[in-house]
Amino acid sequence: MRILLVDDNPTNLTFLTKLVEKLDCVALAYAAPNDVLDELPSLDYDVAVIDYQMPALNGIELLNEIMRFEKYRGKPAVFVTADNDQMVRMAALEAGAIDFLTKPINPLEFLARVRNLLSLVIAQNKLADTAEWLRAEVDKAVAALRSREEEIIDRLTLAASYKDSETAKHTRRVADYSEAIAREYGLPPEYCADIRLAAPMHDIGKVAIPDAVLLKKGSLTKQEYAEMQKHTLVGCEILRESQSSLMQLAAEIAGNHHERWDGKGYPRQLSAQEIPLSARIVALADNFDALTTVRPYKEAWPVERAVAHIIAGAGSQFDPACVQAFQMALPEITNIMLDHADDAGAKALLHSHDANSMRTA
Repeated sequence: MRILLVDDNPTNLTFLTKLVEKLDCVALAYAAPNDVLDELPSLDYDVAVIDYQMPALNGIELLNEIMRFEKYRGKPAVFVTADNDQMVRMAALEAGAIDFLTKPINPLEFLARVRNLLSLVIAQNKLADTAEWLRAEVDKAVAALRSREEEIIDRLTLAASYKDSETAKHTRRVADYSEAIAREYGLPPEYCADIRLAAPMHDIGKVAIPDAVLLKKGSLTKQEYAEMQKHTLVGCEILRESQSSLMQLAAEIAGNHHERWDGKGYPRQLSAQEIPLSARIVALADNFDALTTVRPYKEAWPVERAVAHIIAGAGSQFDPACVQAFQMALPEITNIMLDHADDAGAKALLHSHDANSMRTA
């Protein structure tokens, strides 16, 4: 343990140093308060023993300067003084002192008081170690819970893909596009990652759609289209009762990703800011992927045509701010399409011009 000693009297300082050595501690002896200040905040000690009457700075003034640094605020401080003035003692207590030694110092009293303070420091250190251990354990538990949540989402997405193998590829692309758009929108990295994890669940409700409708090789009838629209409500219903914040975000996306900025979407005809931001982002990513991939009822569009369509839809189908973020994210989106080169999206990419040139389109 290290004990800070500050006393302008050389004889007293030598005497205190010898007492500290009897405690098998290291004495950090200073004859001038300014010398202590020069070493802050790199100076490390466990207990401070400070004389009150000193030139330049008295003990209270010195302790006030020391306590400006967060690292010293839990360190015990003892004042050495011949002054029994209650005002002085109150000022010392307010500065952070927790004990007093009266001159002339009694060696046995000094050893007993400082030994007690060292025991207090040891107990505080153990408590701090325990608190740090608990924090680490909580962090591990939270990480494990998060990992389980991600696994559940992966499994549910996999289950949904058994009806339509293209669905799994579509959800992966939409997830990556959504994260890229969210980043350019200026959202926090943690939230961007959450959108990437939750976005694959946007079409989970399609598990309830009859295969005759879901896999139809042509345009849907009015009745079939109404049936298909139910996937938003079903998806939200599947996910929303979960206590997981990630699942609740997925429910928010699933239930709202077919709403439109102008209020002409479904299932609730929400408009503008009524639509959750997460759903506005995924709606754009979902639409872009749908346009640039082969579907049973259409060929894939070239990228430049899909981009032009989305830009034209700003303020009607899409949130204008999301469209702007999408344009800024186009270079990254192009790279994502290349990463999924074995997916249907590659066909549109190979027939497109350089999407980077459309960043400021």
